[in-house]
Amino acid sequence: MAEYTQRRYGELSRAVLEILEQAPDGLSAADTLERVARQVPPTPFEEGDWPNFPGVRRYEKVVRFATIAPVKAGWLTKSAGTWTVTPAGRQALATHSDPANFYREAFRLYNEWKKGRPEGLSPAEMDIPTESAVSLDEAREAAWADVKTHLATLPPYDFQELVAALLRAMDYHVAWIAPPGADGGMDILAFGDPLGAVGPRIKVQVKRQEARIGTEGLHSFKGILGQDDIGIFVCTGGFSGPAEAEARRETTRRLTLIDLEGLYRLWIEHQGKVPEQHRRLLPLTPVYYLDLPR
Repeated sequence: MAEYTQRRYGELSRAVLEILEQAPDGLSAADTLERVARQVPPTPFEEGDWPNFPGVRRYEKVVRFATIAPVKAGWLTKSAGTWTVTPAGRQALATHSDPANFYREAFRLYNEWKKGRPEGLSPAEMDIPTESAVSLDEAREAAWADVKTHLATLPPYDFQELVAALLRAMDYHVAWIAPPGADGGMDILAFGDPLGAVGPRIKVQVKRQEARIGTEGLHSFKGILGQDDIGIFVCTGGFSGPAEAEARRETTRRLTLIDLEGLYRLWIEHQGKVPEQHRRLLPLTPVYYLDLPR
C-alpha cells in the first residue's frame, strides 16, 4: 500500500498507545478509534472508502492494521473489546519518540514473536497482518458487544439462573436460589455434593449492573461469609482496583471475584454441560473460518 509508510503506521499506533496511557482501565475499540481520529486526523486518502466496502471509511481499518505489530510486541492488549496499553507499551512510548522508530521496533518484536512460533502454523494462527486479521478483530469486538448488550437486558432473576446453571455445569450442587426480593446479600447457595456433607458451603452474590463493586460492597459480602465458607461474587460491571487487591490479600476467607469477561469464559468452557433450557439464557454459537495450511 504505497500511501503508507512506517512513519504513518508509527503515528497512528503511537497515538493509540498515548491515548490508552491516559486510561489505566483501557478503552473500548470504538472510543479509542474516535480519539485517535481527533489526535491524528485522517488524510484525504484515509477518508475514502475501504476497498469493496462502500460507506466503510478506510481510516479505522488502517489504524487497526497499524496496531497488529504493537499487540504482538506486547505493547497493547485487546480483550473483550477493550484496548489497554501494557507496561512495556508505556516504556516503548518513552523510549521511541520518533513514530518511524516506534513502529520499526514494534515490527522487529513482531518478527521475533513469529520466529518463536511452531513451524507449520497457518496464516490465521500466526496472526499475519492481513485484511482478514483486521476483519476478525472487528468480528470479535462486535460479538462481545452483542453478549454485553444481551446480558445487560437479561432480567435479574434470569441472570441468577444463568450463574446457577453454570455452577451445576461445573459439578456443584445448587441447593438454593434467592426468590425475587430482598436476599440478605446471598443469591445462590451451593455445595460440592447434593447433601452438603462434603466440603464447605459456597455462597454466591450476583450483581447485574454497570457500576464496579468497590471495597464497601466487598465488605458487605464478606460480612455474610463464615470462617469455612467460600464466597463467589459475580458482577457484570467488574470490581475496583482496591476491591480486587483486598480480595487477593484475604487470608481468613476464600473469596473469588468474577467479572463479565470471566463469566463469559467460564460459560464458553462449560456450556456443553448446561441443559438446553438454561443454555438459552446465553445462547452462543461458534464461528468457523477457513484455516488453510501455509
